[in-house]
Amino acid sequence: MRTRATRGVVAVLVTVAGLAMTGCGDSGDPAPGGNADGRVTGTVTVFAAASLTESFTRLGADFEAANPGSTVTFNFAGSSALANQVNQGAPADVFASAAPRNMTTVTEAGNADGTPVTFARNQLVIAVPAGNPKAVTGLADLTRRGVKVALCADQVPCGAAARSALDAAGVALTPVTLEQDVRGALAKVKLGEVDAALVYRTDARAASADVTGVEFPESARAVNEYPIVALKDAPNPAGGRAFVAYVRSAPAQAILAEAGFQSP
Repeated sequence: MRTRATRGVVAVLVTVAGLAMTGCGDSGDPAPGGNADGRVTGTVTVFAAASLTESFTRLGADFEAANPGSTVTFNFAGSSALANQVNQGAPADVFASAAPRNMTTVTEAGNADGTPVTFARNQLVIAVPAGNPKAVTGLADLTRRGVKVALCADQVPCGAAARSALDAAGVALTPVTLEQDVRGALAKVKLGEVDAALVYRTDARAASADVTGVEFPESARAVNEYPIVALKDAPNPAGGRAFVAYVRSAPAQAILAEAGFQSP
């Protein structure tokens, strides 16, 4: 449980973020989505990569506590699917991607409000059932007879990273399933449907009661950067900009680091 002092820091930083992003006119009337004191109100809708589920859920609760009257709602999915939804006009205030490539599709479509910034980085591990019954120690072990492997599809960040790591290791691997986000690949291990999956370190850590994360050196060749941006035509633009500012703040970065994310 965080201390009252930490919560106080969170409140101050998020309030400052709201002041910086929303501003107040001479009349003292709050900008849409904000109070006169600069705090955010209303619903803030965040589209975020599936690998951010636990961390962003926690950040959302802290943001709400610091901004009474606000509600943060999340749409967690594969970054490629989220980028397509944004470009098709889905109402959202913030987009947080697990790779720059998917963010680029949003910025090139003219749907970003400002320049995306990297707020975290992540590496892959080999997720295996608790106890590692197949004694997997590296990527080469995934090609052994009888070892069933799940990967993310190539178009999503965890799949592209897996392909880069496998290429770096010179390992040719045929998965038994291709999943549309990292949570799908991890679920296959937890359910016992596969013997291993390439997932993010943070996801393996979040599921440590059920899986073991096996580190491998080639993951250093496939580190994913996570960019975030507020969106144009957002239902709550002040809220979106304030949430982006909070994700980059020291308290939020500490929460991300605790989950296993690397600093940007």
